[in-house]
Amino acid sequence: MKIWFDGGCRPNPGAIETAVVAGGRTYLRHDHGQGDNNDAEWLALLDALGVARELGLTDIVLLGDSVLVVEQARGRAPRVPTRFHAYRARFQAEAAGFARVRVRHVRRAHNLAGIALDAERR
Repeated sequence: MKIWFDGGCRPNPGAIETAVVAGGRTYLRHDHGQGDNNDAEWLALLDALGVARELGLTDIVLLGDSVLVVEQARGRAPRVPTRFHAYRARFQAEAAGFARVRVRHVRRAHNLAGIALDAERR
């Protein structure tokens, strides 16, 4: 199943908000505390895994518009800054509980979670 994720903050850095869209339903969170846009994107990816687990899914495609987070999660980033190591380790540990997890980049205009976050902000 395809699951879209997106995170952001207002201002940047500031209060983190995340959105996950799965099965036609939007899951919004505003309780992640403070951080920057990269923290928000990582937390949105982790929220997407949580939603997939809650839905009982085992084979998922996670779609996000942050090239940085997608490439780090996929293990393809040439260098992962130390501050992201904990996020990546948590992602790998949680993803291990699924039969198959793929992480893919989508343009912002095609990210249903990003569209949901934008609508929430209006």
